[in-house]
Amino acid sequence: MTDNTPKKRAAIHTLGCRLNQAESGLLAEQLAGAGYEMVPFGDRADLGVIHTCTVTREADAKSRQMVRQFIRANPGARTVVIGCYAQREAEALARLEGVDLVLGNAEKMHLLRHLAALDAGRGPHVLDARPARAPFTVPWPQEGPAVTRRMNLKIQDGCDFMCSFCIIPFARGRSRPRRFDDLTAEAASLVRRGALELVLTGVNVGDYAHGKRRLPDVVDALNALAPLRRIRIGSIELTTIAPGLLERMADPAHRLVPYLHVPLQSGSDRILQAMRRNHTRGEYLELLGRAAATVPDIGLGADIMTGFPGETEADFEDSRRLVHESPLSYLHVFKYSERKGSAASRLPDKTDPAAASARSVVLRALGAEKTRAFQERHLGRRVGVLFEDIEDGWWTGLTGNYLRVGVRCDGNLRNRIGWVSVEAVGRDFLTGTLDGPAV
Repeated sequence: MTDNTPKKRAAIHTLGCRLNQAESGLLAEQLAGAGYEMVPFGDRADLGVIHTCTVTREADAKSRQMVRQFIRANPGARTVVIGCYAQREAEALARLEGVDLVLGNAEKMHLLRHLAALDAGRGPHVLDARPARAPFTVPWPQEGPAVTRRMNLKIQDGCDFMCSFCIIPFARGRSRPRRFDDLTAEAASLVRRGALELVLTGVNVGDYAHGKRRLPDVVDALNALAPLRRIRIGSIELTTIAPGLLERMADPAHRLVPYLHVPLQSGSDRILQAMRRNHTRGEYLELLGRAAATVPDIGLGADIMTGFPGETEADFEDSRRLVHESPLSYLHVFKYSERKGSAASRLPDKTDPAAASARSVVLRALGAEKTRAFQERHLGRRVGVLFEDIEDGWWTGLTGNYLRVGVRCDGNLRNRIGWVSVEAVGRDFLTGTLDGPAV
């Protein structure tokens, strides 16, 4: 694109998990480096990339909806569909009028190469090969714009756990690590560009293993990157929490923040077994208790499901009681969604959808109570906040233990860490007064 030629405009819409978000961020930087002007999805664009999700039937439907929405709003534009739903339903997506390119998870990070082939009239236009089980690298830009937000760092992909309800191993493939030298090089680049917090992302990050390197080695390598201030593990399975991780969180000199999101899915041992989870109810409670005892004020989150096939009121009560008795500080509650090809899709005794919905309402209310109690524990305290955005006069950001905090300030606090004296629990976040330099 010459100086006299208007830049082509590209938009990316991302559905689903933090890993998708991390990959979309890298694709946006690739497109910008190739001369595209990145615009918000919904603005007029010459290229639309829809990064799909397939974790639930609702995610499938939303993915199709966003593809059609872009095509209707941008006649004549290039439409590319990538990600997990593209991996599972590539041919069906390719048959949608207006779709130019469908890339599964093995090919999506090579988007620029496939766009060039498309421009040259070369195919194929559908690439849905399963990802190879081998250490991988990520095409990240050597140089880029200044970073002004928390950044995701992809360290792993795929999963070997094969939970009976989950289709993601079929969409993402088997567990495989990102090369250690590649991820640390990108991390160093992000820090040079201004990143103060890196969030480690993957499908099963605790399963990271590249040679003799394990997740604690990744954490320690990033800990040596000044001026990085925070390292956060996005989500981790209970059975993969390595010795020493909690102690690193408890060490004030270490940058690993006091935060764990540990998927639970059910508080019933009978249902956990049917789900093919690798832990029991007792093991989960033991981990949470040990974390709370080792790391003061640790933020503890969980995913929990209602309506799994065969779930009875007694099973649900086990889940409710576990949440009530535990030190969890927030919940992500969702209803079971049958996925064709998963082991659970063949189970009998489907749960009544109305019962699953009612149970979700109960757990969400309990989760809100747990979150509020955790917030109230911080009233009158002084907490460090990494500010991200301003809305309606409030600068908001996150503490290390994942509490959202807001202050009113005339200055620019974006991507700065400041001390806040917490004064009240607001509707959407804690509120307080800036009480220390924002640096």
